[in-house]
Amino acid sequence: MTTAPPGSPLFTELMDHSVRADPYPIYARMREQPVIEGPPGLFVVSRYADVHALLRDRRISSDMRRSVHGGSVRSDAAQAEGIGDPPFIFLDPPDHTRIRRLVVKEFRPRVVERLRSRIVAVVEELIDAAAERGSLELVADFAYPLPITVICELLGVPREHEPRFQRWSAALAHSLDPGLTMSPEERDEVTHGVIEMHRYMTELVAARRADPGEDYLSALVGVEEEGETLSEHELMTTLVLLLVAGHETTVNLIANAMLALLRHPEELACLQADPTLAGGVVEETLRYDPPVQLRNRTCLEDVVVDGVAIPARANLAVLLAAASRDPARFPHPDRFDPARDTGGHLGFGGGPHFCVGAGLARLEGQIALAALARRLERPGLAEDPPPYRRNAALRGPERLEIEVAGIARAAR
Repeated sequence: MTTAPPGSPLFTELMDHSVRADPYPIYARMREQPVIEGPPGLFVVSRYADVHALLRDRRISSDMRRSVHGGSVRSDAAQAEGIGDPPFIFLDPPDHTRIRRLVVKEFRPRVVERLRSRIVAVVEELIDAAAERGSLELVADFAYPLPITVICELLGVPREHEPRFQRWSAALAHSLDPGLTMSPEERDEVTHGVIEMHRYMTELVAARRADPGEDYLSALVGVEEEGETLSEHELMTTLVLLLVAGHETTVNLIANAMLALLRHPEELACLQADPTLAGGVVEETLRYDPPVQLRNRTCLEDVVVDGVAIPARANLAVLLAAASRDPARFPHPDRFDPARDTGGHLGFGGGPHFCVGAGLARLEGQIALAALARRLERPGLAEDPPPYRRNAALRGPERLEIEVAGIARAAR
């Protein structure tokens, strides 16, 4: 048994925004060692077999409050609003198990499939708007508004309130960047957004309790199984989770997939010829360039990873994106190949914390990519690489300008 090499600069390099456009060479260097040590108390794991095992290991916690450094504590202002514990994906059993069991009921495949026609309509509307403008910046014009519209429809939120949700989602996602040291002003902005959203959601939940509808929020308010229900706080944190996890990750999934297709015109041509291939494109994107690049975990006791000792209460950075490019698991991992067998990719995590909304994200991605491939005429990148957002965990382009010869009419 050995210890991890101390003070490796690789994690610091990974957090540097200058490598955001292509972190994969750094991931490859990280995989040369089973574990590297980053800043004090942080250990980084990047090989597929190790990441896959850790995501399922009961000695590994999702609750960062149990680490040697403790989790981030909400501001006094947020605490005063009753905003305290994190969403259930950052909890451990039995709390995680109980809440997830209640929440997942409304994400079953047949429930998600009911959204198909509405997602198709929103996708076509967004492309129609781009056709009228004569230009398409994929992130702002398409990938960003699509999932927020779907989420707001799920919750029964009036469409005119969607800009608020975009603002809240962006602020919360910004706060999840592991490489970010926020200024007091930035922390205040995030806190203000959380409080504002909490108040809005409180009013929305009260309205659904008084007059339930057919939307997902009404179902969550009334969900019950074996006498278990969601507390008011659990309901609120689940709604926050839905907003951030359901929005930012889908934005990056669509943008990363379209970027890969435009860099691989032969694969784009295949999708243009056969829209049913969109499912393979989504799965390969989740492996090749996933929207969620890493997860944070905490060791509940001393563990050994591939012969390397990691002490109890240490923080773990589990690199999903590095693991899914591990040649020991996927042949020719740096090749974008939508026809490959992507079984076992870690794009949605794994184990008990596998993404609850995976089915919805897949459906949105498939519909979006098939429509873009069908309607965009001779698309190309205006800038390569495009500018990237600073976030190292939720990774995707900040902008993605697509040049087109034209935009075909929607099939009616």
